[in-house]
Amino acid sequence: MPELSARRREPTDALTAETRRIVAATEAMMASTAHHLSEGIENLRLKAIVHELPDFLFVKDRDSRFVFANAVTASSLGLESAAQITGKRDFDLFDFETARRHFDIEQQIMATGEARIDMEESYVLPGSKRQICRLTSKIPLRNDRGEVVGLIGVSRDITERKLQEDLYRGQAKLLEMIARNEPLPMILEALVLMIEAQLTGIDGSVLLLDSEGTRLYHGAAPNLPGGYSRLIDGVTIGPKVGSCGTAAWRGQTVIVEDVTVDPLWEDFRALVAPFGFRSCWSTPIMTSQNNVLGTFALYSREVRRPSEREMTLVALATHIAGIAIERKRVDDRIHFMAHHDDLTGLPNRAFLKERLANILDQARRHNRKVTVAYIDLDNFKDVNDGRGHAAGDEVLKEVAARMANSVRASDMVVRLGGDEFLVVLVHQSSHDAGITRRLRELQKAINRPIRGEDGEITVTASIGVAAFPFDGVTSQELLANADRAMYRAKEGGRNTLQHHEGGGTPVGMPLGEQEELHQAITGDQLFLQYQPQVDVATGRITGLEALVRWNHPAKGRVPPVNFIPLAEETGLIVPLGLWVLNEACRQARHWQDMGLTPLTIAVNVSAKQFADPDFATHVAEALERHRLQSRWLELEVTESVVMQDAERALAMMETLRALGVRLSIDDFGSGYSSLAALKTFPFDRLKMDRSLVEALPGDKTAVAIVSAVISLAQTLKLSVLAEGVETDAQLDFLREASCDEAQGYRFSRPVSPDEIAVLLKAGSL
Repeated sequence: MPELSARRREPTDALTAETRRIVAATEAMMASTAHHLSEGIENLRLKAIVHELPDFLFVKDRDSRFVFANAVTASSLGLESAAQITGKRDFDLFDFETARRHFDIEQQIMATGEARIDMEESYVLPGSKRQICRLTSKIPLRNDRGEVVGLIGVSRDITERKLQEDLYRGQAKLLEMIARNEPLPMILEALVLMIEAQLTGIDGSVLLLDSEGTRLYHGAAPNLPGGYSRLIDGVTIGPKVGSCGTAAWRGQTVIVEDVTVDPLWEDFRALVAPFGFRSCWSTPIMTSQNNVLGTFALYSREVRRPSEREMTLVALATHIAGIAIERKRVDDRIHFMAHHDDLTGLPNRAFLKERLANILDQARRHNRKVTVAYIDLDNFKDVNDGRGHAAGDEVLKEVAARMANSVRASDMVVRLGGDEFLVVLVHQSSHDAGITRRLRELQKAINRPIRGEDGEITVTASIGVAAFPFDGVTSQELLANADRAMYRAKEGGRNTLQHHEGGGTPVGMPLGEQEELHQAITGDQLFLQYQPQVDVATGRITGLEALVRWNHPAKGRVPPVNFIPLAEETGLIVPLGLWVLNEACRQARHWQDMGLTPLTIAVNVSAKQFADPDFATHVAEALERHRLQSRWLELEVTESVVMQDAERALAMMETLRALGVRLSIDDFGSGYSSLAALKTFPFDRLKMDRSLVEALPGDKTAVAIVSAVISLAQTLKLSVLAEGVETDAQLDFLREASCDEAQGYRFSRPVSPDEIAVLLKAGSL
């Protein structure tokens, strides 16, 4: 290495005597060769011909310095003329590793006198980001005495050939993966990587259209920033939804040369800006019947249109993706048919057998309870005999739909056969409150009259209930005991609900916790604490969030996580929420009467509260009762609350806005967050979930997402509040990112109204 370093310091234009001899010998060789050319080219010099060759041709001396190179060699290395390469070495032209690799091979050739033929070399040319592949031969150059004085090299660019070979291999691999029925995400990721390997500076993405044909979900994007992929996951398609959302909407390729000015990206510029993408070209993935399955997109950080070759690759990618997605859908359909009832679409016995054992295993590990309800329709034979089997089938489908709509997403409804069904209530908390009530509501849903062609049909149901682990620890025991309880319900006069009598605690009892919570709401056991919300730039307190607490007479302080789920399940969340609303308004007015600066009080609103048609009236009454101006009240709702029934939610929000109340979207970023919700609904503020903030500033993905959310909110003229701020580093990042407000232990824990008064007098945190 010292000798190599010394050589690198020599002037590149200083040729040794040996080099000059090589030059002379080369020119003599060319002159001699030219002399023997045919008469038709006798006036052309051999050197001129060499310079016209499309392949590299060069001569080097013993020190691996260029003695001669044709024009294409020089131009590929960024030199204006072939003369400029004379005296240079690869260390002057390439990165060190590439140059050292070439040097070692050449020195070995000249040391051994053995040629190296058809070597495949891969490297990046100076001034380029694209890796090329060349087929190179290097042979030793000897003088008249047979001594090796250098080498001659010939090199041909085989980059396109290699890319084509890689493409063929990639296609074969993908088709093999499809044939082996490997997971679709693995296939799509391999597809994107194959296309990216063919291009330079391009990131690929596959988004899949949901079964309703309304939203695009993540399929594969191995090299897109994770934060960006999360933000666009679940985006609603439409005529002006970036490149992918619009392509899926139109069913046509959408090419956007510059996302910063194209109107299709108007609502998403702030989202994409932190990630540096400038152009995006998206093509729909279609079925053989021209139905959209998803989109394949290429992103570039340059403002440009795709080349013809790039669009050819996109066409190939969408074709293969279409095959893979359709194959997956067919397989899913076959699996669904094997595990679901043809008539009702409900899971069947085969599905139940697979799932119930796993459900019980999870319940056993997490010390939770599971309830199974065996349901048999009463006198269903009379419907078939009196109205016909077609009417009977319609009844079964309607009853199945009602049962499915009456349970939670985590529960399961199974058709066992004929008019027998099974409901599995899973993921219960440690208490049993509300189970009997839920089953009664299910029974009422079944009992509602069904409108048929020949008039209304009314059916009833006998229900037998068994609970894990009281009434059985295996699937077989639970089903058998629930079946026995169902027959007792039949014997007891039908249209009844019976629990298994096995000595265990009956399901739905005791209801003590529910009664205790009801007494807490009506008996002055609840109280509010308030957590300050602070201006990030100044530290000034700008608002307060009201947080409910329960002071149990026997158990002491009960944390919200222990009673809010119970309130939600039992329906007590509505009176509890109204108590919080009124108490927050009363306290806000009291602080103002003390002469303290008025502040916005934020109150959380549950889904059941928001679904109440009289909710806006309750809000207006609370404001009037406590003489609080509406601008000092802010209602916080989560995205899931407003998206359950968007039309009804929008009407409710506009009514509340008419009162002058502020609205904020809470927990944004905690899971799926719909960008459409921000644009559609009249929010004033966006509250970023603590799960994003806690990763700042060390997590690059969190940094990108938070930056994008802040930019997006500013574009939509929403203020942004970050929840869960606990450290100076988090606060510094939010300040730099132009976040408006923050809330968390970095400033204050939730405290009593008296402590808030002290803080408000101080003015800032």
